Amino acid sequence: MWRFMQDSNARHGLQMQTFDDLHSWSVGPHRTDFWDDMWAASGLIYSGSYTEAVDTSIPMENNPRWYDGTNLNFAENILFSAALEDASIRTTTNKGENKIALTQIREGNIEVENLTWCELRRRVGLLSNSLRARGVGKGDRVAVIASNSFDTFITFMAITSLGGLFSSSSTDMGTKGILERLLQIKPKYVFVDDWTVYNGKTIDLRPKIKEVVAGMGGVIEFQGIVVQPRFQGRPADVEGFSRTETLSDFLTSACDNEELEFERVAFHDPFLIVYSSGTTGMPKCIVHSTGGVLINTCKEGLLHKEMTPESVVLQYTTTGWIMYLVTVQVCLFGVRSVLYDGSPFKPSPQGFLAMLQQQRVTDFGTSPRFLHELQKRSLNPREFLDLSCLRSVATTGMVLPEAQFEWFYDVGFPAHVHLRNISGGTDLAGRFGIGNPLTPVYAGGCQGPCLGMKVEVYDSLIESGPGVAVPDGEPGELVATASFPNQPIFFWGDKSGERYRNAYYTRFPHVWTHGDFIQIHPLTGQITFLGRADGVLNPSGIRFGSADIYSVIEQHFPEVADSLCVGQRRPLDNDETVILFLKMNNGHRFREGLVERIKSKISQERSKRHVPQYIFQTWDIPTTVNLKKVELPVKQIVSGKKIKASGTLANPESLKYYEQFARVEEVVKRLARDKQRRRRSTL
Repeated sequence: MWRFMQDSNARHGLQMQTFDDLHSWSVGPHRTDFWDDMWAASGLIYSGSYTEAVDTSIPMENNPRWYDGTNLNFAENILFSAALEDASIRTTTNKGENKIALTQIREGNIEVENLTWCELRRRVGLLSNSLRARGVGKGDRVAVIASNSFDTFITFMAITSLGGLFSSSSTDMGTKGILERLLQIKPKYVFVDDWTVYNGKTIDLRPKIKEVVAGMGGVIEFQGIVVQPRFQGRPADVEGFSRTETLSDFLTSACDNEELEFERVAFHDPFLIVYSSGTTGMPKCIVHSTGGVLINTCKEGLLHKEMTPESVVLQYTTTGWIMYLVTVQVCLFGVRSVLYDGSPFKPSPQGFLAMLQQQRVTDFGTSPRFLHELQKRSLNPREFLDLSCLRSVATTGMVLPEAQFEWFYDVGFPAHVHLRNISGGTDLAGRFGIGNPLTPVYAGGCQGPCLGMKVEVYDSLIESGPGVAVPDGEPGELVATASFPNQPIFFWGDKSGERYRNAYYTRFPHVWTHGDFIQIHPLTGQITFLGRADGVLNPSGIRFGSADIYSVIEQHFPEVADSLCVGQRRPLDNDETVILFLKMNNGHRFREGLVERIKSKISQERSKRHVPQYIFQTWDIPTTVNLKKVELPVKQIVSGKKIKASGTLANPESLKYYEQFARVEEVVKRLARDKQRRRRSTL
């Protein structure tokens, strides 16, 4: 990043010296100069040329075209490198034939396999030619229901090499949720693992295969299922299954042709469909552009993360989460990507963490929840692992409390490791808040904004019309006030564009509203994510995020396994009531004394106005299949609304329990009566 800044100084006669200088320039009046320099530094393989990076006069909701006139291919850029003398020519620089590209590891840190760049390209070529022989080409969709593995990676490369679109779902997603996706995008083929292993259990996916085939029966475009073997040499028997064939049979379509051919498409053309993690209604099918994701990958990978061909990346993820893209896109830089399939807690988190040492991982991606579990179990990796190779740990998916920053550096990990708390999302396949190598790490939030992203904070009390920016230090709505190349280009099936515009642009004119409640520190510039804006708590006009409550629970109450904090405002309520639900750890009971201690601690560490009016026990907390707890459905239910849970919920049955709290006063009376009966019975 420093070298890039100095090169830009020399090229444009600037005197930038700090990250703030660089960011201000990247989003300022001459921001196209930044994007010109980023293109020159990217090292992408492409043909054609462009006149200007983007026309800044076009409103961002109209999705201005970036680098118009250039053509490129996602898979070609992942599998090869551009020649220095001619960016249209591909080479194997940093991706030599015998260099390891991928390492595949199954649950329990077993079945460790390596794949060289030569073998990877060969296998992609074979599958790509098989797809071509079956009539798959530019614009066609291919989906997978599979684990984080070689096969999934190869399918991703094969379909995008043809100019087609890739989409993935994890094997633990229910058939209903999968079909909610597939029936919208209408893929030609769906590649499915025959078995899955998670949390020590081996699950036969053949019943799910039959359900998907039946559910896709009315889709004209759908040609069939291709079954991938989870266990090498032991494929499941699918003989007699309707519209289903094995991967080995499918590959015979290529007639042993392993030669790679790439369909270069326009920068703005689609290559990937991902899905909103919305927990009610049908998921939005978010379509990303080939060039937008590639140039953003270069910006984040080269400048913010400073990736090199010697880097080794382990991103813990399923294929159903946007972070799966990280495991693929890092290979753009000649990185070795470690693909892990399974639970990080089986047989133990120590076994999972051992991979950091054994694989000499330089960059590890995980979630705040995983770090919290390590902290709760007093597992401090630096005490039992050689982490000398580790450069950074990235966390995302939920708010990282300040207490975890303290644990991370005080006892958890070596001082040289860069803790990068990041936040962005599926919608942009990138980050708004991110780490950088030029500023200090402060406890809490993200180090700062991502280059090229004009992040501002708007007054969240303004419902529509022109937005009003709030001063640094005040919380508000996260918005982006200038276009960026990795904006989604459209929603699949949204022919009028109405769903797309309603998702981001209806609240404030010509401004992307992301839906997060944040504040920017007036001195450090760090961005603190306080929770989803639609889950912001607002008792008596005092607005705060649920993260304020969660951090207190996580830091001071180890007997609590998890918590959920929502606001309740029913049609006849004059104010919002805050309700906190607690899920207890095994061996611990929910007692009145605990409730009083929690209220006291929240009052002490936050304020009296932060104290929930009600605290109840719950037996389960709704999460997505990516284990992100979800507040909005519960907020709607306790506010008296009827909802239809979407297939993205891992445990939709958990919502039933919360329906009683729409009549919370009756619940309180019932619990009081139960308490009196118990007292009388002990007399």
